[in-house]
Parts: sequence; structure tokens; C-alpha cells
Amino acid sequence: MNLKSEIEYFTEMRLLDKARLLNMFLHELSQEARGTYGPTVEDVHDTAHLRFVNELTHRLTRVIEQLLAEDATRPADDVVLRMLLSPRADKVAERLVYNAYGRAINGFESYDTTVLMGG
Repeated sequence: MNLKSEIEYFTEMRLLDKARLLNMFLHELSQEARGTYGPTVEDVHDTAHLRFVNELTHRLTRVIEQLLAEDATRPADDVVLRMLLSPRADKVAERLVYNAYGRAINGFESYDTTVLMGG
């Protein structure tokens, strides 16, 4: 994965598409996180990576909110993508993110919508 080209691609998107892509990523990341636990509460066997996913979800849901509100104080696009896609010392966490991002970006389709419902 080429971080520079991913940043360029993300930067060219409309705000709504950025929010949609990040939302798709979070959906895929939650799928990855399912490997950290079993069917019961007592079956959490990888608490470190479950916490990693939770913390990343916390940060990105705020970014999505800021994108949708067109908040000028939101993190820059390159900061968001570097937070996600920069190499990590923890290779399991890196794999969780890369797997989720790969599925999200491959399934992403930009809608050329200019009018939203009720708009």
C-alpha cells in the first residue's frame, strides 16, 4: 500500500465521501475485531487489540462527525490517513487496519450526489 497515493486519493474526495469511506472502514475494522473474542463475555482472548480497535473507533467517529459538520478544526486529511496507514511496531494491529482498509477501499464507490434527502 502506498501511503502517499492513499492520502492524495482521500484528499481529493468530497467531505461526504470521506465520511462514508471512514464509516466503511470502521465497519470492516469491527469485523476484524471479532477475532479478539469468543461467543461469551469471558472469552475475550486479545484485550490489547480489542482496546486498540476501540480507541481507533473513538478517534474516527469524532473525525466523521467533524467531516459531516464541515468543522474547520478537524484533523488534516494526511494526519487521518497517517494515523490509519503508517507502519506500526505492533504487526497484529497493523494487519487489522490494513485488512479493514483494503476491504473498505475496494468496496467504496463514490456517489456523485449533489442533493441530499430533504435538501
